[in-house]
Amino acid sequence: MRKFVTNHEENQNPSGKEGESFVTQSPETQLLVIGAGPGGYAAAFYAADHGLEVTLVDKEPTPGGVCLFKGCIPSKALLHAAKALSDARAAKNFGIEFGQPKIDLEKMRQWKEGIITKLTGGLGALCKQRKIKYLQGQASFLDAQRVRVHRQDTTEQTLSFQHAVLATGSTPIRLPHLPDSCRVLDSTSALKMDDIPESLLVIGGGYIGLELGSVYAALGSQVTVVEMTDRLLTGIDPDLTALLTKRLNVVFHKILLNTKVARAQELSDGIKVSLQPNAGQMTEQSYTKILVCVGRRPETTGLGIEKTRIELTQRGFIKVDGQRRTAEPAIFAIGDITGEPMLAHKASHEGHVAVEAILGKKSIFEPKAIPAIVFTDPEIACCGLTETQAAKDNRPVEVVKFPWAASGRALTLDRIDGMTKLLVDPQTKRVLGAGLVGAGAGELISEAVLAVEMGAMAEDIQWSIHPHPTLSETIMEAAQAIGGQSTHLYKPKRN
Repeated sequence: MRKFVTNHEENQNPSGKEGESFVTQSPETQLLVIGAGPGGYAAAFYAADHGLEVTLVDKEPTPGGVCLFKGCIPSKALLHAAKALSDARAAKNFGIEFGQPKIDLEKMRQWKEGIITKLTGGLGALCKQRKIKYLQGQASFLDAQRVRVHRQDTTEQTLSFQHAVLATGSTPIRLPHLPDSCRVLDSTSALKMDDIPESLLVIGGGYIGLELGSVYAALGSQVTVVEMTDRLLTGIDPDLTALLTKRLNVVFHKILLNTKVARAQELSDGIKVSLQPNAGQMTEQSYTKILVCVGRRPETTGLGIEKTRIELTQRGFIKVDGQRRTAEPAIFAIGDITGEPMLAHKASHEGHVAVEAILGKKSIFEPKAIPAIVFTDPEIACCGLTETQAAKDNRPVEVVKFPWAASGRALTLDRIDGMTKLLVDPQTKRVLGAGLVGAGAGELISEAVLAVEMGAMAEDIQWSIHPHPTLSETIMEAAQAIGGQSTHLYKPKRN
């Protein structure tokens, strides 16, 4: 049977009778953080740095969460490996040719796992340095002031708290009409890289599907992407996705838009899929494996939130106010469990806001620009207002685009398949949003984030000297164009 303990050491059984458990008074922590991903550990660290006694609970042996163990970090490691392969193939354009690459999948897996171990191990050390009590296990509410922690060592611990932060993240959505088979992958199992399937069907044209599809395509899989809507990455402006789609049409075997998977059947050597286009006949095709990337859902299972006053939306997300406080005044929630956008850096920022609220500070989560990056090749990065949203809101904006074909640095990289655009208020010229597509676009977006957050004018960027030759100059040149003149882009004056 499970034992109830209140610290790392097992409590003595005063009755002396075998099989009986002993429960002492619950210990109390000032702040309990449930979930040790980028939101949870950021909140825990920030609170500890401000003098709070913190207990951090997570299922994994060290902090890191989905992002470090089976999300952001391992996927970016594999994307880097994929880019090395594509760069080697592209080198023939400027006179360097390599032989056929030899892919050591086991070594690649070890390299990926080594990165995870270094990062999560470092977070574990930071926990100890900050004197944060880390408990590996599953926490569930007994009421609005206590949780029971089901420990990894099969013991149970009851813990009281003054405040709590929920940061349990999200999990991939499954499609119920697909077979329960090792041939049907999600974003977690795909990162294990058990093998390189001869053919792979990616269901979903969002950023996760395109990133993982790019990895498998670079490693040799024949990748087909099926998407229900009329284009890829529907949340991003079409002019940005167009350049990426053009390249993916070469990298992938097929991209099937306006199409859904009606049913699937497992075979001895693959999965037979029935593909139903919005207009046309249903067709059947077999693939070695299927990768399902149709979104993520909040991970609230087993939390016992029904024993509190916490409220959920119709989609199962936890309702929070501007300080990330739930309907239960002492309990806060951050990250994926509170809704879109499901981004690690958004969760980290929310964690700081929640802790400041707990400390009594007048802090609120109201960013003007949350950057989003698609780590494909080319990358897409955007922040602030988009053209799509401006049109939906009937909001007038001035848009200027600078093509990377006019960038000296892009030419030296042999990567002119890029563009930088700025959206500004037509009257004040205040920067409202930005979008970039191109190699390394994700490394450039922070300048635009700062401009939007600080309420900068296009002129502020224009007159900030940017180093030459760099891709960052494309942001400066776009800002210049708003003023009517760009050194490397001729913009005729309007009559």
